[in-house]
Amino acid sequence: MRAAVLGAPIAHSLSPVLHRAAYQALGLTGWSYEAIECDEARLPAVLGGCGPDWAGLSLTMPLKRAVLPLLDEIEPLAREVGAANTVVFSGGRRHGHNTDVPGMIAALAEAGATGAPDGAPWQATVLILGGGATACSALAAAQGLGAAQATVAVRDPARAQDLLAAAERLAVAITLTGFGTPQDDAPDVLISTVPAGAADIYAERIAGGGLVPRHLLDVVYHPWPTPLAAAAQEANIPVAGGLALLLHQAAHQVTLMTGKPAPLETMRQALGSASIR
Repeated sequence: MRAAVLGAPIAHSLSPVLHRAAYQALGLTGWSYEAIECDEARLPAVLGGCGPDWAGLSLTMPLKRAVLPLLDEIEPLAREVGAANTVVFSGGRRHGHNTDVPGMIAALAEAGATGAPDGAPWQATVLILGGGATACSALAAAQGLGAAQATVAVRDPARAQDLLAAAERLAVAITLTGFGTPQDDAPDVLISTVPAGAADIYAERIAGGGLVPRHLLDVVYHPWPTPLAAAAQEANIPVAGGLALLLHQAAHQVTLMTGKPAPLETMRQALGSASIR
């Protein structure tokens, strides 16, 4: 069986390291996983070329929203978020899933952010940086942890329509604010979905003591640590990084594509040994 990760650019992706390690640990000797350079224009043709020997696809930028009209079925979470990072081929149909959300929740849980005990509503304050597809997943992750509202810092509120639509579908109340505008000085969770360096102003606030989140998730994994993550680590704030997110979302993908429990620790070890090009 074949599987692959699609995106543009894709040469830096560590997804093949994770999936190949999982296949080896699971004894799936006939399985392969590759990286394919693919932009939005090429996506329909690539999907159309995936025959019965294909198990699934992982999707990264800029394909998570572009794939939705090309799918036969979309799981409720992916539909609510408005983004799918996983395609599973089954019964001749294309099934769309979002594993970024459970990946974020798992990464934050490893950093100690597990929500309220006993399933009670978590009156958490959440600050999200950025308004793209990953920010929509961050909203769903905040909801999954029990938060019912979030503040989202965006550069251009007029371009946040997809984010607002996702918030409405998820029933999460959000407050849009300008990027760099001072917000709550001690949110329970700060999730940065922007590129490395774009959140430097927040790194400076953490370093200066003006912003003290209880937990940080920075979705970037290269270069690492980002200035934001480094400032948080220096301030003894628990940090979940992009590698943790990558690991956990990939583990969910392996389970979806193979039907077998993902060998998480084997995948973690493979990731730790990998070099980032």
